[in-house]
Formats: sequence, structure tokens, C-alpha cells
Amino acid sequence: MTRFNFFSIVLCMIMITLFACSSSEQQKDENQNSVKAMPNVTIMTHDSFSISKELVARFEAKVKAKILILKSGDAGEALNKAILSKNNPLADIFYGVDNTFLSRALKADMFVAYAPLHLDAVDDDLKLDSKNTLIPVDFGDVCLNYDIKWFNTNKKTPPAMLEELIKPEYKGLLVVENPATSSPGLAFLLATISRFGEDGYIDYWQKLKANEVLITNGWKEAYWGKFTAASKGNRPIVVSYASSPAAEVFYSENKLDQAPTGVVIENGSAFRQIEFAGILKGTKNMVLAKKTMDFILSKDFQEDIPLQMFVFPANQKANLPEVFRKHAIITKEPAQLDSELIDIKRDTWLQEWTEKIL
Repeated sequence: MTRFNFFSIVLCMIMITLFACSSSEQQKDENQNSVKAMPNVTIMTHDSFSISKELVARFEAKVKAKILILKSGDAGEALNKAILSKNNPLADIFYGVDNTFLSRALKADMFVAYAPLHLDAVDDDLKLDSKNTLIPVDFGDVCLNYDIKWFNTNKKTPPAMLEELIKPEYKGLLVVENPATSSPGLAFLLATISRFGEDGYIDYWQKLKANEVLITNGWKEAYWGKFTAASKGNRPIVVSYASSPAAEVFYSENKLDQAPTGVVIENGSAFRQIEFAGILKGTKNMVLAKKTMDFILSKDFQEDIPLQMFVFPANQKANLPEVFRKHAIITKEPAQLDSELIDIKRDTWLQEWTEKIL
């Protein structure tokens, strides 16, 4: 081989290497630009919202867009932020309006009417907005939970209805959440208003107070801090959800055949919370927003709900996990209060409760 041929070969190899590197960098830049160019759809919601990463990834691959979750406080706080920013919305979709704030959300006139795919699979009893600006996506019953072991050990009978809580045998046993600062606390207050009427609920609460009810700011403090079945607390009755027993079994380190807690759901003792989602006016991603609403009511998303947020899916065709079928409960007779009445009277009821009970 001559020196000329040798250097020619070396030069060719160098050129090939440089071209390959250049092509690789160009492809990398193209991929990065493709990711950067991928559109986003933003869901504004409460802090309790949860969805599995695998499900999000499948949806993003299908629609070729990124889902961004904007958590914005508890349900009431998140809704207030959405209302204040409605002229320049922070998201494309709002998820988490419940029936205690439904009328306020509708009066804000900030949602676009859209009937998603699979809406026909949703129970009509959950559809509280006939214009389809807010679509029901999940529901759960707020009710009394009691510690089965505690009542068995102390040879006491757990309460069967709200009226029994004011009896001497339940003195000092109940912990509830402040309705002014807690979503389940507000739901329980509404259950008592439904049961005893506007003229009788304060009298009932005064009797609860005389029976040494404990009031905490939120669910976490009540359930994990005071409830005997979940903590070292001394209160064997707590306001929680009818699906809480399923959560306890699911998260238990030991395999349980029976949940450690029972629920009180009969005689109007439970209040049904329904959560809604809707497309925000002003979205710049209307096509994507509609696809996302279709996704939210799809079986894939709806079947993800129970073990993510421990509430029931609105889509009746969605299959429930075994732990839900065995241990989560839906009451047949939830407390009834019209959402319009709640909107009109909610602040008055809260003020009256705060002044006379807290």
C-alpha cells in the first residue's frame, strides 16, 4: 500500500465517522424538537387527584400530546382559582367540581358544553347538568365509619343511624371534620341538614357537642390521627367514606378477609359526593380537550379510578377491582339535597354552624 492510498483510506474513515456523528446529532436534535413541539393538554384539579403513569403514557402515545396535571388545593380552593382565572384559564379542563359546588361552577359560565363518548354509559342519576357543560366522572358516599374490633372488645353496638350518636353510650366516641375546611366535613353537615331539616340540624349538632364530639380541621387529622382503627387515637367512630374499608384492605400489610371498619349508610346517613369535569372556555386546545374528556369517561380511565382515588367510576360498564366488589359499599338511600339549594344556602349554613357549634 502506498502512502497516498493509506492517507486516503484514513481520510475516508474520518469523514465517515464525522458524517455518522453529525447525522446522529441531527437525529437527536430532531427528536428533541419533536418532543418540544408536542402539544400539551392541562387538567386543573384538586390535590387528591391521582392517575396511573402507565395509563397516561398510553393516552399520550395515542393522541400524541402530553397531559399536564395542575393540582390547585382542595376541591373548593381549586374551583375558586379556576373562577378567578376564567378570563385567562390556567388549564384546558377542570376536574373535581362536586355537587356541593356544582351551581357555583355553572353560574360562573366558564365551561364549554360537550357530550363525551361513553356518556350514555353513565347513570342518569349522576347527570345533574342537562347542558353537559359538567360531566359526572366519579362518585362516593360520605358516611360514618366505625372500628369493628373496638366495638366487639368493648361489647358495644355500633350506631345504625345519625340519631343514635347523641345517646349517652356514644359519648366521646365520634370525631368529625370541620365543614368549613373539609370536603367530607361539609358532606356530613349536608347529610344532617337533609336528615333533620334546616330548623333542626343545629339542635342536633348542639346535642352532638354535648355528647363530646371531636371536630378536626380535615380528614387526615380525623382518620389517621384520632380514629382507633387507623391510629393510636381514642375515637372509634369517624366521618369518612363508604369505600374506606376497601382502601384499608388494599393497603394492609397483612392479607385481610374482612375490613377492620364498618360503615353506617342507611336511613339517609350517607351523603353522595359526585365529581364532575368540564372543558374550560378559552382553551386553545379544543380538539385535544374533547379527546381528553372522551378519555376520562373511557373504560380504561374509569377502571383506574377505584384504586387511585377510592371512589366509584361513573361509567357503569367499567369493571370494579375485586377489593371494591367485596369491601366498598354504595348506599341505596343517600341523603338528598338539591344542588341549587346547597349553592344558595351553603355559606349561611356554614356561618350558622361555625357561630353556634365551633
